[in-house]
Formats: sequence, C-alpha cells, structure tokens
Amino acid sequence: MGHVRIQTEIPGPRSKELVAKEQEHLAPGLQGFALWAGVAMDTGEGSYLTDVDGNRYVDLIGGIGVNALGHCHPKYVAALTEQTKKLTVGSLTSAPRAELMHQVAEMAPNGLDKLQLYSGGAEAVESALRLARVYTGRQDVVGFWGGFHGKTAGAMALMGSEARHGFGPFPSGTTQVPYADCYRCPFGLKYPSCGLACAEFMRKSLKQQAQGPVAAVIAEPMQGTAGNVIPPPEFLPAVADVAHEAGALFIADEMITGFGRTGKPWGVDHSGAKPDIVTLGKAFGSGFPVSGVLTRTEIAQAKPWSNPSGASSSYGGNPLASAAALASVRTIREERLWENAAKVGAFMLEQLQAMKERYPFIGEVRGAGLFLAIEVVKDRTTKEPVSSAVMREVYMSGVRRGLLAMTYSPHIRLQPALTITREAAAEALGLLDEVFRELHESGRWR
Repeated sequence: MGHVRIQTEIPGPRSKELVAKEQEHLAPGLQGFALWAGVAMDTGEGSYLTDVDGNRYVDLIGGIGVNALGHCHPKYVAALTEQTKKLTVGSLTSAPRAELMHQVAEMAPNGLDKLQLYSGGAEAVESALRLARVYTGRQDVVGFWGGFHGKTAGAMALMGSEARHGFGPFPSGTTQVPYADCYRCPFGLKYPSCGLACAEFMRKSLKQQAQGPVAAVIAEPMQGTAGNVIPPPEFLPAVADVAHEAGALFIADEMITGFGRTGKPWGVDHSGAKPDIVTLGKAFGSGFPVSGVLTRTEIAQAKPWSNPSGASSSYGGNPLASAAALASVRTIREERLWENAAKVGAFMLEQLQAMKERYPFIGEVRGAGLFLAIEVVKDRTTKEPVSSAVMREVYMSGVRRGLLAMTYSPHIRLQPALTITREAAAEALGLLDEVFRELHESGRWR
C-alpha cells in the first residue's frame, strides 16, 4: 500500500462532511482520539489507513490492541467472506467453532482446556468472575490500581482509576490494591531493593481489607490502560501465590497481552505465572467482536455456571464470530507473529531509547514486544506528567503528519499490528520524532 501520504488539510473536506453528518445523531462518549482527529477512514491495509480524502496514515493505534493481523489481512478477509456465504448466526455447533476450540486449547497457557465464547471483553470478565464465585463458593474479588477490565458494573467495580468516578454505585465485594508500577511506585521505593513490597501489601490486604473470603484475584499480566505498565517478572507469580494461599483463583486478564502482543504467546509467559482462568479478547478476533473465558475442566464444571445456558451468550461463538477468531488464532500461530512482535518491538524500543537521550521530557520508555510506552514528563526527577491539553496538541501534530498513535496522553502507548514491518515502524517513529522535536522547540512541555 506504500507509505504515508498527506494531500489535503487534516481533516479533509470529505472527512468534515461525513463527521458532521454522523454527529447529527451520534450520542456523546465516542473514543476521544476519534473525535479529536475528525477524520473518516475509507480503506486499510496492513499498518496503513487511507481516509476518504485520500490521505494515508501509519497506524500505531490498531483499535487499541485489537488489530493483531493488520488491516484486511488476506487470510482473515477470505475466512469471513467464505463464512458470510454459508451461515452467520446461531448457537449450534459449526465447523469453525469446533476447530477454534482445538486451536486455542493447543496454544493455551498452563494446560487450560475449556473455552466459553462471548462478544466483548467486559462480558467475558463478568463471566470469569461468576465462574470463580460459584467454584469457590466465595464472593469477594481483588483487583489492582490502574486495572481496566471493561465498562460493565462488575468490571468497573474493579477499575483502579478515576475513570470510574460518577458511574457508581458499584457491586460490593471488591478490593483494589497497588500494582507493581515501578516507574511510579505507590510506596516510593526502588526495585529490586523494595523486596516486592506491593505483593506483601496485597497479602495483608486480603486478610484485612476484603469484606469476606476472596473468590478471585484478577490482574492484567501487563497493564494496558494504565500506560502499558510492565511489572517485574516476580510480581505475577507472587500474585498467583497470594491468591492461592487465600483459597482464591487467579484470573489473568489477557485481553491486551494475549496472542503474541508482548513478544510471547501470552503475557503470563514472561513470568511463568500459572492462572486458573484466562480472559481473551482484542487480538482473539482481530477486529471482530469476540471474547472468551479459558479455564481447566475441573473449574468449568462448577454449577450453576456449567448448567445448560448457565454461561452462554446469544452472540458468543456464532459461526461468523468463530470463523473470525479461528482465522485470527490460526494466522497468529502459523506465522508465529509473537516472533515478529519481539523483533520489531526490540527495534522500536531501541529507537525510543535514542529519543529519550534527545528529549528531556521523556522520563521513561519501556516495552515488551509490540507493547510499548513512553512517559512524557515536565521533570524527570519529579515525574510530573505533561498536561493532557498539551498532549492532545501532540496527538494532532502527529495526525496532521500522517501518524495515528496514542500520543494524546502523557502515558503514550504504542501497540501496532503484530504484522507491522520494520520499515513501517521506522516510518512511524520518524514522524513521532518530528512531533517530539516540535514539542521540544516550542517549550510547551514545561
């Protein structure tokens, strides 16, 4: 498809027309970066998008980790095209769903071998929580500061950020504890001399803060919404150990880290942590709304979750969704896309490290595969973030150059398609460097 090409003002006239038409009836609350950009897309291929005015962008947003295969991967397009000609809805067994079960089980971490399908991430998380509660006979669930598991009531009760303010009340029986965010340690300590204080604090919290016996501890192996936070490798096994010591299950929310994003098949593979339940999404369907709950046979038998219709979803696992998920998982496995994520991600991280040397407002860069982050700060010592208003200007500066990236927050997240080439990554980072140079010269970051 070629390289970035900007041939009109951004947004262009046709984009303005379509956005204005949509806004006549679109309710508020759309993702901010889509509203701020004001562009309407027409086509996509690989890591590039072309808008309705013919402008071409390099895409590092990828549906916020959804676009694993890149836009319109030929195998994915063929699978969905073929399935739409056959059958699209229904809960009866289909060939794609039967094969999908085996593909996921063969790839699954820790011998997990039972899969139930849903249509969205929060729906899968809610089902995982229900399963943990009926299996253990307990009610309380522990989550983490910075955690994000969806926007349904049960999932938001575990949200560890200000983003949930104003949406309550939430279901009771939840507790949040600090995550191992070493760049902004909640205890003001330094790793590794901290002795993993966050894990010990969690152990005490399960005894003293929880309202009752704990059914589950849910954690992202690496936190996405919090800023692509990568904990020390000892942290997740410690979380699992604390959960099991308390008689609870450990749920790994692999919505964003699963299926190769971090340079390994699963986020838990970086630490060896052994989850009892794993939630799947995003890359699972590579754009199609499909999610899942993956667990062991013993746990899956718990009633009433295992009763007929006890864990089902009207949309979950329909023939079209199964075909999409099968195409995604099979392609990721056949092309071993976690290896490309590791290779290109290492290149990107090296380039970002070089940018850190050039720009004093870059406090930290970090990454695991194509799960990368940049902390943009006013001062490296205080780590005070650059204002959100300035970062939105940074975002639009990139959009006008043909760069789509999550640069609108001082906790920049980069998570392109797992198929991105080194050349496309280099082009994107070149544009990002231009944006940072402009920010540096303006002095607005101070």
